[in-house]
Amino acid sequence: MSELKKHISDTLKTAMRAKEKQRVTVIRTILSECKKIEIDERIELNDARVLAVLDKMNKQRKDSNQQFIDGGREDLAKIEQEEMLIISEFLPTPLTDEEVGEIVKAAITETGANSMQQMGAVMAIVKPQVQGRADMAQISKQVKAQLG
Repeated sequence: MSELKKHISDTLKTAMRAKEKQRVTVIRTILSECKKIEIDERIELNDARVLAVLDKMNKQRKDSNQQFIDGGREDLAKIEQEEMLIISEFLPTPLTDEEVGEIVKAAITETGANSMQQMGAVMAIVKPQVQGRADMAQISKQVKAQLG
């Protein structure tokens, strides 16, 4: 079992003992998503895959939050924000713009990319390094800016 998944399971037990209803629900959802992938692909998830699940769930909440705000549903937006906070507890500390820039610059140097046609190769190197620590849309903008 991955260390991150074990940490999430331990946190679930603590939340259950403390009777934190919303926290228990969100953590169960995280573990359920992980279990679904493990069953579908017949694998044991490693930390990188668990991070990818957390990152995806956080992005979904962020998108929903924005839609609720645009729709004038502040009550539902608040719930999404609270869920994002719980999910982000398990994500590593976010990278600064400078750190992201350095990672992108190193990947461009490593691939020898000099045009937008080589963006995929750069992204392939950058993505594993920033998974769960930076928004991929921001990464994409930085790669385009440096290649453009």
